[in-house]
Amino acid sequence: MAETFVLITGAWHGGWAWRPVAEHLRAAGHTVHTPTLPGLADGDDPTALHLSDVVDFVVSYVERNDLTDVTLVGHSWGGYPITGAAPRLTDRLKKLVYWSAFVPAAGRSLYDEVPPPYQELFAGVAGASGNNTVVLPFEVFAGGFIGDAPEPVQKLVYDLLVPHPMQYFTETVEPIDPATLGVPVAYVFSVDDVALPPGEYGWVPRFPERLGVTATEAPGSHESLLTQPAGLAEALLKA
Repeated sequence: MAETFVLITGAWHGGWAWRPVAEHLRAAGHTVHTPTLPGLADGDDPTALHLSDVVDFVVSYVERNDLTDVTLVGHSWGGYPITGAAPRLTDRLKKLVYWSAFVPAAGRSLYDEVPPPYQELFAGVAGASGNNTVVLPFEVFAGGFIGDAPEPVQKLVYDLLVPHPMQYFTETVEPIDPATLGVPVAYVFSVDDVALPPGEYGWVPRFPERLGVTATEAPGSHESLLTQPAGLAEALLKA
């Protein structure tokens, strides 16, 4: 049965990053939307935007395109905008899927959920940026996010990333209650994803437990949308 997917990127990425996964899903007969979020398009001015603007954009995108029975997928930081949008879209959603994503808790921003070394890195880079944005050092991105790709690919992807508004990391959204949302929820985890180190700050079991679900495994790293798109597409369909 054909499904409609709306794929929401994580930090630093535009909708372009989903294209390999989208092509696999479309080849299987599904409809796929890969919007670029406010502040994450090349040349966007990040200074006047807030996380609430991103949430509003996701809601308006679904409504403006009159999409129904939507599987809404969020990657990494993208867990925040999909969480904020989901309660406003329940009559249009078929499922909510978090892929190696943050599942927000009450009063906790992404900044609150990452290890102290990341907090220090984000704060230092944002403070020096001149416009309160964060760009990862290449070494951090290559080793922690896309270790399953050769260095030329790592550099190519890195050069396509855009600075991420720091306020998107420090602002919060209201968490969902999966028991009362009225929409099924799922969690997908890429098994070689060490963008958050295993342990206290790891993706699993911390975030699937907040949803009360068992994670569906996908292959690859945090960037498996580019390095293992077929396997990730299969996992999203399975979830």
